[in-house]
Amino acid sequence: MTSKPLKTNHPHLIVFPGKRPQTLLSESGEELRPPKDWAFLPAGDAAVTRQVKTRGPSWKVQVNHGRRKISKGIWASAQDIKESKAMILEKRSTPEYAKQREKTLARKQVQHDAYVKEFYFQVIQFLNFHPKYQAMARDMGEKITLHATPVGSGTVARTQRIPIEKRAQAAVIAWMRHKVTAYESMRIARIKGERRQVRRKLAQASLALLQDYRQGRDTPKDCPLKKALG
Repeated sequence: MTSKPLKTNHPHLIVFPGKRPQTLLSESGEELRPPKDWAFLPAGDAAVTRQVKTRGPSWKVQVNHGRRKISKGIWASAQDIKESKAMILEKRSTPEYAKQREKTLARKQVQHDAYVKEFYFQVIQFLNFHPKYQAMARDMGEKITLHATPVGSGTVARTQRIPIEKRAQAAVIAWMRHKVTAYESMRIARIKGERRQVRRKLAQASLALLQDYRQGRDTPKDCPLKKALG
């Protein structure tokens, strides 16, 4: 297969890693090669990426990550990337930028702290343990919240696609799947939909276990949930 010749005046494209070295695939499946004077800018510095995009054409490299697509970075003019990095670096070296950055970080921390508290509350609401198990509920809520809410963790708690109460429910089930069930040691057949089916069954088992604590039933000392909470 011969790679399609590049048109340097082409607008911004979304591309995917190609099957052959140094190749990319367009959304329609056409094989492309970046121009010789282009370079790859890895994802991670949004300010530099935005600046590069304002200077000329670029190709955004995406990969599948579960049910969503994530950006690995962009291909663009090497000169544009170099100049953009220098421009952003100069801007960030000023006292004004440092002050603004400090204010931005402080604001984000306040927002994050508020979100963590709300998420913890939603976890406790979903657990809905009987009064005699409230200490366990608080311990479990803290562990799940600590695991699920860090910025950049990629957990369901960080998504904005579903309401926070649904995020909390999903986080509880995910935590129990890894801490309470045998999921980590299970051998799951590489059949389409099999892992999803296994997770669904484990979720049902986890919900059944929660019912014991919601209704205040006596539970054995070797209960997997008690072991997980230490």
